[in-house]
Amino acid sequence: MITSQLLTYAAIAVFGVLKASSLDTFIAAVYEHAVILPNVTLTPVSREEALALMNRNLDLLEAAITSAAKQGAHIIVTPEDGLYGWNFSRESIYPYLEDIPDPQVNWVPCNHPNRFGHNPLQERLSCLAKENSIYVVANIGDKKSCNASEPQCPSDGRYQYNTDVVFDSLGKLVARYHKQNLFLGEDQFNAPNEPEVVTFDTPFGRFGMFTCFDILFHDPAVTLVEDARVDTILFPTAWMNVLPLLSAVEFHSAWAMGMGVNFLASNIHHPAMKMTGSGIYAPDSPRAFHYDMKTEDGKLLLSPLDSHPSRPVVNWTSHASGIEASSTGEREWKGTVFFDEFTFLELRGATGNYTVCQNDLCCHLSYKMSEKRSDEVYALGAFDGLHTVEGSYYLQICTLLKCKTTNLHTCGDSVETASTRFEMFSLSGTFGTQYVFPEVLLSEIQLAPGEFQVSKDGRLFSLKPPSGPVLTVTLFGRLYEEDPALNILSDLRT
Repeated sequence: MITSQLLTYAAIAVFGVLKASSLDTFIAAVYEHAVILPNVTLTPVSREEALALMNRNLDLLEAAITSAAKQGAHIIVTPEDGLYGWNFSRESIYPYLEDIPDPQVNWVPCNHPNRFGHNPLQERLSCLAKENSIYVVANIGDKKSCNASEPQCPSDGRYQYNTDVVFDSLGKLVARYHKQNLFLGEDQFNAPNEPEVVTFDTPFGRFGMFTCFDILFHDPAVTLVEDARVDTILFPTAWMNVLPLLSAVEFHSAWAMGMGVNFLASNIHHPAMKMTGSGIYAPDSPRAFHYDMKTEDGKLLLSPLDSHPSRPVVNWTSHASGIEASSTGEREWKGTVFFDEFTFLELRGATGNYTVCQNDLCCHLSYKMSEKRSDEVYALGAFDGLHTVEGSYYLQICTLLKCKTTNLHTCGDSVETASTRFEMFSLSGTFGTQYVFPEVLLSEIQLAPGEFQVSKDGRLFSLKPPSGPVLTVTLFGRLYEEDPALNILSDLRT
């Protein structure tokens, strides 16, 4: 009888622990970091000089981590290149690198700092996580020796990786990811031979991570969501904003909605290079975001999120395929958006229904403006083709956008402000892909949380009049299967 009671109490106790250790919601934090840059980047410095600079940046990150933890955050993401900046050669980045072991070694650097040699960066990050009882995500450089006689080993006898690391709330190294899709100018780093699909489980969901330019490609980004079934993506980035369609807050929030996951984006803050825009994004709406081109200050963001967000199923071509693509008689013209040649139609009235097509893609728009201003022009554009500048990838895009001036040839140019308010909009397209990312960007580079929705049949439509003048309403589609087998990034890795 006593044994039976003990077993019952034990079972209740275990159930209680499991229940307490599983959270339905959690508090996420991201930090937009104004990185302290080195005086020189192409001339190698001593290890001591490199550590001194990285510790100055870590001092700033420590303040953000400590503040986030005091506000109840469970996890914080810091940006790509946040410890040392960019524009290095292979030789000049080397003093900034550490050898980061596979997380399977079960290591808490804060407790055993010299187990894998002298690694002061990993020790400090581990201690920050442990002392503040918070998961810490950081971007540092990894180095791995290899035999220069091996075919894939670089001539200097080492691999160098742009690397994300995660330390859990006990300071343990639980994840390491080597960036796959290196951007132009990242010649100091190697890409891994195969994309790494890195995940880790927590009491508040399954997490995966990738870095900056990775977001535009299938691997590992889409694989993490579809095959590894992560709930939340961690995204350190050094993102340079490209308007009208690829500003950080605009595209990252759209990716979260299109893929049905939480997305924690931490960007560098360096307005001189158009680097700003961080956010905490849920699949249904942005929860917190920051865009600031006016100051030099960093910014900490926090917001609660569901640990296991739902993933709505959308047929992105269902609605549009039922609309007859009849000619409106309006004059089409070709215009350029970030080096891609779009087919455009001008929105001539305060209310209208327009269709514009390019190749296999037809875009349909219904809209109503509060008034048709004479000093602003809007256009509906379609692009169905291969983008070939700063990477090579196949796009299908439908976009309603404000032109820079009343000259139609400025449609597609970068523009940050608008005055025209819309009462409603509904945009759809005959996409040949289920990977479509819905964007709504308002004047002054503001998002529109809770003001629009995507229907199951593939319409991006307003729920109420947007709270500000509209810059763009866009469906940004990716046809990964049409990407070149060998693109510019492969050339970089070679």
